[in-house]
Amino acid sequence: MSPAGLTARNRGLLARLHQIDGPFTADDAASALQVPRPRAQRLVRYLADRGWLARVRRGVYVAVPLSATVPEEWRADVWRAAAQAYSPCYIAGWSACEHWGLTEQIFRDLMVVSARRIGFRKGEVQGTPVRIKVVDSARLFGTVGVWRGSERVDVSDPSRTVVDLLDDPSMGGGIRHVAEVLEEYFDGAHRDEELLLDYCERFGNRSVYKRLGYLLEALGLDEAGLIGICRDRMSSGVVPLDPGIDAAGARDSNWNLRVNARIDRVAA
Repeated sequence: MSPAGLTARNRGLLARLHQIDGPFTADDAASALQVPRPRAQRLVRYLADRGWLARVRRGVYVAVPLSATVPEEWRADVWRAAAQAYSPCYIAGWSACEHWGLTEQIFRDLMVVSARRIGFRKGEVQGTPVRIKVVDSARLFGTVGVWRGSERVDVSDPSRTVVDLLDDPSMGGGIRHVAEVLEEYFDGAHRDEELLLDYCERFGNRSVYKRLGYLLEALGLDEAGLIGICRDRMSSGVVPLDPGIDAAGARDSNWNLRVNARIDRVAA
């Protein structure tokens, strides 16, 4: 259908904006339309106010399909929009856990790991809160592409997801939920000890071995060989089991951890 309320000229400009691949800025629009930036800026705001462009975040837009019945209510696929807005990046943490079936919890925020140097750690994509963890580009490994409509979006594979959570438990909603994810990982079809250890080594933070070994023992998982490897590879300094919890906790000299959270076995 033709966008209601637009002049023929603006409909033509909107059609050209649809040819831009993914989210775009006013600068991108100016280049695509070959018009001065101030004019492009006024145009994208005008179209956004009328629902024919959706704001995925401040200053970044995506064209609403011309077939949308109620353009003001249309929403872009949040994975695709976030992947384009924060590229290079991957979907991570609790969002990856939900995708792989490693948790039954539903999180409102989308978790993204990005190598883009941005000055904020919280964003929003069309009303969906986004948590962004900024890392060096060398840390963008252990991902797989999944189809979201006609586009592929990178998401951490199950083993890499676990390593991210062991490195930064806040990416999994805290160490107690990380323990639940770890138990599901070892009890389920995604279990791959060799790949998990490979990622731990490649990641380079030896605190992940402390948390992994401690959790395996605390959860009663019979992984003596893996526990021994974790003990051999862990670093000597003492770190908190969950850095996001203020409580100091008792020191566990076996794992060089400040155990500041109680871990209970989840599965029967």
